[in-house]
Amino acid sequence: MSDVIQFFYNPMSRARIAHGGLEESGLPYEIKLLDFDKGDHKKPEYMKLNPMGKVPAIIHRGKVVTEAAAILAYLGDLTPEKKLAPGLDDPDRGTYLRWLFFTSTNWEAAVLEKNVPRTPALPSRSLGFGSFDDTVHALETAIKPGPFILGDRFTMADLLLAAQLNYSLMVKWIEPRPVFTAYLERCEARPAAKRANEQSMQIMAKMKAGK
Repeated sequence: MSDVIQFFYNPMSRARIAHGGLEESGLPYEIKLLDFDKGDHKKPEYMKLNPMGKVPAIIHRGKVVTEAAAILAYLGDLTPEKKLAPGLDDPDRGTYLRWLFFTSTNWEAAVLEKNVPRTPALPSRSLGFGSFDDTVHALETAIKPGPFILGDRFTMADLLLAAQLNYSLMVKWIEPRPVFTAYLERCEARPAAKRANEQSMQIMAKMKAGK
């Protein structure tokens, strides 16, 4: 059974989060590009892997893993030598999981609720994130000591946080704050982040040229 990870990908999606994780892990992977315009993500062969018809997804050692946060957690645990995820006996494990889950559940839900509100609005007690203001304040408080969520240690939780934070700022769902800007600069300066971004730009250029 091959150890090369099959990575189902489109550069205009959350798959870019997993792409960064793969580059950080140093594990061998093969990109399986899905063209949204051709409906590749909804074709039967891919729907068998992920009935949601969403990316990212990976296949490793014959098993499918979907959801960006789950893929990052999987890759982090798979490569303990990279120190991208605290081990089970590490006191920082709980904090790492806290922010990994905060980002994948509360953050995206909060910014969507704020910018694309449902009608009628639900009371804050019914929402997992409580309120948009509380969510933004919680993240700013966590990032402020720096340089990363676990201090000097960069983990997969930072990769996920940076990706979601960057998107939220790009589409103007949140106002820029110095703490957020400085944090993103640190995360995006990592060699793996630069490699993943460069690959994504190249793939998008080829896709555009082929239309």
